[in-house]
Amino acid sequence: MLHGPQQGLFDLDFRIPSGCADDMAAGAADIGLVPSFELTRQDLEVIPGPGIACHGPVRSILLISSRPAPEIRTLAADSSSRTSVELVRIVLERRYGAAPVSISHPPDLEAMLRIADAALIIGDPALRIDPARLPDYVYDLGGEWVEMTGLPMVFAVWAGRKGVVTPEVGEAFRESCRYGRERIDEIVASEAPRRGFPPEFVEEYLTRRIVNELGPREYQGMDLFLSYARQLRPPGSPSGLPRRGAPV
Repeated sequence: MLHGPQQGLFDLDFRIPSGCADDMAAGAADIGLVPSFELTRQDLEVIPGPGIACHGPVRSILLISSRPAPEIRTLAADSSSRTSVELVRIVLERRYGAAPVSISHPPDLEAMLRIADAALIIGDPALRIDPARLPDYVYDLGGEWVEMTGLPMVFAVWAGRKGVVTPEVGEAFRESCRYGRERIDEIVASEAPRRGFPPEFVEEYLTRRIVNELGPREYQGMDLFLSYARQLRPPGSPSGLPRRGAPV
């Protein structure tokens, strides 16, 4: 939307997904790239098609532990992604029978493991870690979800407040997503040096680790995740039912 035919159609601002969700809740934005978990908290309409998902190990969402997953009692979590925080709770409880106490902490692995049994690291900090070089237990939460459920994991979706997501808006977002996917080489050339990653690493991440166009199976996986998230919700906490269009 900064470079393609959709340039100028929308006023753009940039936040991490949890910040986008806060802006949506405050009425400061009409549409945002929000954590899928936010659909349990706000009554939003999902724009069918574009989003962020995985079909296996995603590499950018890691649970790193000093002990096996069933023995984790305390967890230091980078809270910049609400979906990842909820995902680790679901995987630990449903797959490993663990329900650790969570502690919010900046993404510093050594510091996190000094105060907790395990650490949740996401995004670029996770990508800078080589799991093969760690002496700890490492769980890729994208892979853990897919192995547990047989379905894709959806981390974030584009969603709008009621009445905002028209067919024309949805088509603009889908076309912008396709415009970017067709220019992965240009994105890699621009972003790899800016972020300090080897180009081949970024290309593999963008083409093999994450999925940006969502279909029926991705939405099926998202619905299961939201169902599990609601079941884990503490008594008395707010809830809401998402509204989404038919997958394309």
